Amino acid sequence: MSNTRVAHRYSKALMDLAIETNQVDAVKADIDGIRKATTGELERALVSPVIRHDKKCQIFKALFGGKVLPITEKFFDLVFTKGRELSMVEILDAFNDRYRELKGIRIVELTTAVPISDELRNDFRNRLLKMERYQGKTVQIQEKVDANILGGFVLQMEDDLFDASIQRDLKDIKTQFIENMYIQKIR
Repeated sequence: MSNTRVAHRYSKALMDLAIETNQVDAVKADIDGIRKATTGELERALVSPVIRHDKKCQIFKALFGGKVLPITEKFFDLVFTKGRELSMVEILDAFNDRYRELKGIRIVELTTAVPISDELRNDFRNRLLKMERYQGKTVQIQEKVDANILGGFVLQMEDDLFDASIQRDLKDIKTQFIENMYIQKIR
């Protein structure tokens, strides 16, 4: 079974448990804290085949024991007991995806050549909220600055990409010159 399938199954189980116990936001806060800490050496230790499962569980309890909800702690005990710690980062990310889906949060990625103002950011958000797919949802804009696009913006909305960058316009112009659409082609 792939890590993605494992991650989705385990994240679904944790979300179902959080909903059942009416602790969704508290579990989300635990997951965010664990995800923030699970980088670098800790992540390498958790996925290491050299370290036994019980040692990994002890490391986790030493770091997070008493600092997270009991259901979160028991859930990760199960993850270590079943030997699924290799999928831990994917489980955490899949839980965050489920949380956003449950709360109706949509993330769009906006790439610009320079940082944008609050006014422009709010304009983007308001235009997105007028779209049918985002009505009644919460839109979070993740901003990225990439000077290579030269100007304009690139907006990634789930599976849709809207490229209104100067870089894209220049590529289109170059293609037109190469194809030379205004001169009849000799056959």
